[in-house]
Amino acid sequence: LRYKVNRSQNMPKSPYAPCIPTRGIKVPSHSDWIHEVKQDGFRLIVQRDGERVRLFTRNGYDWTSRYPLIVEAARRIRTKQFVLDGEAVLLGVDGISDFDGLYSGKHNHEIQLYAFDILALEGDDLRKLPLHLRKTNLARLLARRADGIHLAPFEQGEIGPDLYLAACDMMLEG
Repeated sequence: LRYKVNRSQNMPKSPYAPCIPTRGIKVPSHSDWIHEVKQDGFRLIVQRDGERVRLFTRNGYDWTSRYPLIVEAARRIRTKQFVLDGEAVLLGVDGISDFDGLYSGKHNHEIQLYAFDILALEGDDLRKLPLHLRKTNLARLLARRADGIHLAPFEQGEIGPDLYLAACDMMLEG
């Protein structure tokens, strides 16, 4: 006998979905653009509600038990309710993300989150706010940097083409 398993019934689903980037054909250079390095890792939504922290993949899988450093870092943040969008990354000795090491699962206790967006804060849905205001809220939340969750660095303005060339020189994902 064969049974069709409906995984969606067994998976806790986050009401928050990550924003998926679209491919462009030209690097934007207008002053209104925000530019950040794309780390080579796994996309995660980090939800904290009181002492409960959950980590969800972009496909809705619960990876809370997989990355204990991120969970503990989320618990050390003073704010008790937030939702972050970021990338789970294993940094190599050169400071560049090591996807092969991440994928192997042998270093799960070392995996960190590079947070680049905040979707909710203290019960308020922030997704309708402009990105620059969400970045400000995210920077405030992570100001007392908890090891394991970092604010993903970003630059605003006309630096886009130069940042793109630097990312290519460093052989970064994007």
